[in-house]
Amino acid sequence: MKSNGKAIVSHDPIVKKPNGKDAVSSTVLDQPTGKNAVSSAKVHKVMPAVSSAVPIQPSGKTAVSSVKVDKVMFRLIHLWEARNVLTKTLIGLEMLLIDEQGSVIQGFIPSARIDTYLPHMKAGSVYRLNKCFGSNSKVMYRVAEPRVVISFTSNSVLSDLEDSRVNFPDDRFRFHSYKEFEAACDLKGDLYDYVGHLKLVNGQTLNASVVLDEEEIASTRRLLLHVQTHDGPVMKLYLWDQAAADFCAKFKLHGSTPRVILVTTVNPKRFGGALALASMSSSRVFLDFDVQPTRDYVTWLDSNLDVANRVDAKVVAWFECTATVDAVFHGSPWYYIGCGVCHTKAIKGPTSLMCQKCGKHEVDGVPQYLTKLSVYDNNDQAVFVILGEAGHELTGKQASELVESYFEANESMGDSMGDDHLIPVPQTLVDTIGRTYRFIVKVSDRNLKGQIHTLTVTKVLPLDAPEPVEALVETVSEETVDGRVKRGSDLVESGEAKRAKSGN
Repeated sequence: MKSNGKAIVSHDPIVKKPNGKDAVSSTVLDQPTGKNAVSSAKVHKVMPAVSSAVPIQPSGKTAVSSVKVDKVMFRLIHLWEARNVLTKTLIGLEMLLIDEQGSVIQGFIPSARIDTYLPHMKAGSVYRLNKCFGSNSKVMYRVAEPRVVISFTSNSVLSDLEDSRVNFPDDRFRFHSYKEFEAACDLKGDLYDYVGHLKLVNGQTLNASVVLDEEEIASTRRLLLHVQTHDGPVMKLYLWDQAAADFCAKFKLHGSTPRVILVTTVNPKRFGGALALASMSSSRVFLDFDVQPTRDYVTWLDSNLDVANRVDAKVVAWFECTATVDAVFHGSPWYYIGCGVCHTKAIKGPTSLMCQKCGKHEVDGVPQYLTKLSVYDNNDQAVFVILGEAGHELTGKQASELVESYFEANESMGDSMGDDHLIPVPQTLVDTIGRTYRFIVKVSDRNLKGQIHTLTVTKVLPLDAPEPVEALVETVSEETVDGRVKRGSDLVESGEAKRAKSGN
């Protein structure tokens, strides 16, 4: 078969969608022969190698080392669309391939050539590509170690690999630990894979009655999982778009509630002050017995249930919930005087306010929120402590503004308002009763051990607010105000808030 200058696919079209199974192959580079024809037959059935749950350290070597590549042999693992971030215009198809040296490499088909090649490609099959082009890979969000991307050109010829003596691996994974994800957080660098066990699915504990609201997931385009690897920290794992849809499809087909999950090419980010992982357009989702690493993890989990149930509370610090304000506590101060620099509770010195954290013997005192709320949802009730900037987000007013307004309104009381004068709960806080918010809540080791029964809120969001994408910074040290947090108080309730707490 001779080339006419156009891309040639040397076998009859067989239109098949990728089946989602990972396969990886190898790349062989031959000397140019000047010929552009490649014979082909049906895909040679290669026995897959057993992939390992142990992270593979890539050598960084690949047979592709020059700009013009005469021949590449590979197993196709996965394809996904590449679109312009702003215009959403389709740029092309990105691919994950494996060469015969076991290196995971990235491929690319420009949008103009998708119709030529895609109908003849499916994930898991082995191919030979003649007359392709090797270009430098992108710097951000790389999915493979080699710095070369195999690109299809107008002269490329794709054929099924007729007979290969190479035992192409079935798949390859690059796992990162919690510490490695933490180190790479928000750097937009290489994307690695995650494997662990599920703790929560959209806020639901794992049991036989877990139900996925597919309409809600489709409208929000996301699914929130809490996951843990061995006895390490619990993290949030956000599945977006296709990854969320894939999880739902696999979940429905699963005979029982799955326990183990593997998600490829996740992006480590910081949400609400804690490390979280987010799926990308290149991500794939596997559960329980889908691939060897998940099967290995299920085996470990069955033998180490006591270890898996342990939680590193020093690292597991934040979660998000939606709740309605039921009441505001009164009878103790709803604010404290904090250091104007670090917001830590200021202490009285001989002649001025001091800050132990800053080490300064004279600081400007600024009122900061320290407000206890009773909140509820459809299932439970809790006591939240609103600290610092979270109070501003809740009321729209700074604590200093409310304190100043109170003293201005009661200026006639003069010296009768001493240092211990208790300023009543302002109306702007009372007005939050009956309203529903999204709270970012901090959980400390003492919460889990039952030493304190209040949860600290570090950020408050309206219900229609988008998912936070920047770090949510806590501006108050809980340790310095802990004495007041623990103190019991009375409640301010509205008539509407006095109802059954079942949510009915």
